[in-house]
Amino acid sequence: MISIQIKEVKPFMNRLFLTDYFDAFYVSEASFTTFSTFHIDGLLKKEYYTQEELEEHHMEQQTHALWRQIRPFCLDLVRGTHTPLEFKLIFRLSPSNTEKLLKQNGIPLSVQDIHGLFLNIHFQTGSLSCITGTSLGVFSLDKTLDQTWDRMVQKFLSDFVSTHLN
Repeated sequence: MISIQIKEVKPFMNRLFLTDYFDAFYVSEASFTTFSTFHIDGLLKKEYYTQEELEEHHMEQQTHALWRQIRPFCLDLVRGTHTPLEFKLIFRLSPSNTEKLLKQNGIPLSVQDIHGLFLNIHFQTGSLSCITGTSLGVFSLDKTLDQTWDRMVQKFLSDFVSTHLN
């Protein structure tokens, strides 16, 4: 787990809310505090969709909404004349991307062994930070997955990073 302080807040916010840069992440949870606090649990309510829509958008196996599905609503919450007081986003790497990370790095775990690879984004009073996290369903003293995920996030956020704290 590492904490990354984002130096370039405005470019980061633009990329977060106005581009597809983070769109492949699942949203585990989100909350936005403006004139009130809004919570999003991130769970995909499949009963909302027809079977044809689920198949057409490849959502049959999806458990959580993707950022691309939630982003327009979140943008509406933060857009306006006032800066949000605070927001928290908990992103989770998709199972398919988790599997790619495991294979590319020779990590001897299965996707079923991993509860999640998380990227927590927290904005408050003009300060923005990102914290990585891993959750395993099996006991392991090996920290290769944690270190690999941390490096991947550092690279992913390298345009905005000022400091890395372990």
